[in-house]
Amino acid sequence: MPFGTRLDQLALPFQGLRCAAMDSAVAEPIEILRRTPELLRALLKGLPETWINTADTPDGWRPRDVVGHLITGELTDWLARTRRILEDGTTQAFDRFDRHAMLERDRGVPLDALVERFAELRERNLAEFESLVSDGELDRRGLHPSLGEVTLDNLLNTWAVHDLDHIGQIFAGLAGSHDAEVGPWKQYLGILLRREDPAAQPG
Repeated sequence: MPFGTRLDQLALPFQGLRCAAMDSAVAEPIEILRRTPELLRALLKGLPETWINTADTPDGWRPRDVVGHLITGELTDWLARTRRILEDGTTQAFDRFDRHAMLERDRGVPLDALVERFAELRERNLAEFESLVSDGELDRRGLHPSLGEVTLDNLLNTWAVHDLDHIGQIFAGLAGSHDAEVGPWKQYLGILLRREDPAAQPG
């Protein structure tokens, strides 16, 4: 998608939430998970390099790092842990998650390609999750290596909120790429102020 995408197009993935799906505890978080790939396509594909090479905080992640991190989750976390809960319960802890695996693995891969790789994995994983899990399984328990016992419902909702958390990082990185260009208006832009001080309040 070329740079210059209309802002109202960015809202399209979040329009038309299916009310019937909200009746299911499984389907409700999936309404967010299903929309993330289209949001990333609309937001990131085709952007000039000047917008995508800045981290969300001085020691944080660029948009490409965030997408790579989401890919790692699709490869090694959410479905792997779902299967572990269903097959082993609390008798075997989840494998630890490598939060920084993307930094070396995705070196040199174009951001547009990473977005498409994520979209493919997410579609596949949601189809498998929905084939494995119904509302009746959501109270099944697994063992997190640091947090202890967690439910499948915890895992599913964390998957959705994890998307939102990292989408926020992407917006902060995009905004930070033009920090200097906004000039004195920065004092009114919380998204820029919070990159350096999470407690900052725009003037």
